[in-house]
Amino acid sequence: MFSILKPYIFSLDPEVAHDLAIKSLKFNVLPKSVFKVEEEEMLETNLLEKRLPNPIGLAAGFDKSAEVYNSLFKLGYGFVEVGTITPKRQLGNPKPRVFRLEKDQALINRLGFNNHGSEIVSRRISNNLPDGFLGINIGPNRDTRDKEEDYFLCLSRLYTLAGYLTINISSPNTEGLRDFHEKDELQKLLTGVNKIRKEKKISKPLVLKLSPDIKDNEISQIIELTIKHKIDGIIISNTTDRNRENLLDLNKNEKGGLSGQPLKDLSTNLIRKFFKETKGKVQIIGVGGVDSGQSAFEKISVGANAVQLYTGMVYKGPAVVKDMKKQLISILKKERLKNISEAIGIKA
Repeated sequence: MFSILKPYIFSLDPEVAHDLAIKSLKFNVLPKSVFKVEEEEMLETNLLEKRLPNPIGLAAGFDKSAEVYNSLFKLGYGFVEVGTITPKRQLGNPKPRVFRLEKDQALINRLGFNNHGSEIVSRRISNNLPDGFLGINIGPNRDTRDKEEDYFLCLSRLYTLAGYLTINISSPNTEGLRDFHEKDELQKLLTGVNKIRKEKKISKPLVLKLSPDIKDNEISQIIELTIKHKIDGIIISNTTDRNRENLLDLNKNEKGGLSGQPLKDLSTNLIRKFFKETKGKVQIIGVGGVDSGQSAFEKISVGANAVQLYTGMVYKGPAVVKDMKKQLISILKKERLKNISEAIGIKA
């Protein structure tokens, strides 16, 4: 069905097509059984202290305001991450702000954390509890005077509703956000996060979402602080504002974060570096160019405990997870592995 509709969908502005997808998912009509595959038990795995049916997640950025996460679980995702959620409602940057790079199987976005805000999202999730493992991605409003305080506010307001929370310090579309990769800034942020954690007795896992554009000498500092402050996992990675030289599409010069196939090797190499240095002490969720069982296996085999996709679903449609599950099971059999967890780090 998607292959028939794709020319029409791709004739629309990317953001209009996205809004149409959200509206369609609100009908929540497809039964979960449609997206199940045989021998799926081979894909069961543990992530952030939770047993998941498979290691394939939907990245933040699709369901920005937590409107359709239960419909997304039905598509076969092992976990879903919503957001980025900011304390106050935010419209984001001026349009147009999403661009397809069809020749490169990529997207560029400069959305700017458009979402309905933490109060509305909190009520929405309270009234429609998740049917699966839900991650909530949090960040600051663009006009805030105190970015750290915005993280603390979102954490306090949303933690009871989340399976895990992601502290997003990596979007290239919010000015100054990536400064939190610097040692002193990250130390300050994580100290404050742990203060809230202690005060409110938050036991939910916390994850840090990183930029793919960090330098090698920053890796050790980030790992040191992640372990010191008992952060449970890291997401590698967000979009890149670099890596445009070899792209073919005319939209390649648009400002914003680049996702999809051009990010694949960049994020995979970074996963390998983090896995080698953490020696498995911190769980890793791999993102960037994931759109097949093979691309998912590549990231898992160099150290990712699980993967996420978004651009892959844009180009391959809602059945992408079902196809990926079949392909992963086939790869596991070929590699003579009984379960996906046995593949973590085997090629690091």
